[in-house]
Amino acid sequence: MAKNKMRFKKGDLVKVIAGDEKGRKGHILKVFPKTGKVIVEKVHMIKKHAKPTQQNPQGGIITMEAPIDASNVMLFNEKLNAVSKPVYQVREGRRIRVCKKSGDEL
Repeated sequence: MAKNKMRFKKGDLVKVIAGDEKGRKGHILKVFPKTGKVIVEKVHMIKKHAKPTQQNPQGGIITMEAPIDASNVMLFNEKLNAVSKPVYQVREGRRIRVCKKSGDEL
C-alpha cells in the first residue's frame, strides 16, 4: 500500500474552494492522510448528540467541526490575498515548502 501524500499540514491557513462552505477560510486543526480529509477551524460545523459522561455530566447537543475532503480546500496566502499550491524546493540543502505563486516559505 502506497503512502498517501497530503499537501497540507496542521496550522495551514486554507480557503474552501468547493462545496457548501465555498469561500470560507480557516486554519487546519487536524489532517487525515489515509482518508484524504482535513478538519478546518469553524468550517463544516455539525451538531452531535452526546450522552452524559463523567467529563460531560450534562450531555446534550455539541457543535463541532467535521472533516472535509482535502481536494475541496486550497492553501491561502494572506500576502497575495489569493489561493496557491504549496510546492517543495531545495534551499541550502533542505527541502522546504514554498508558495508556488509568490515563492514565500510556508
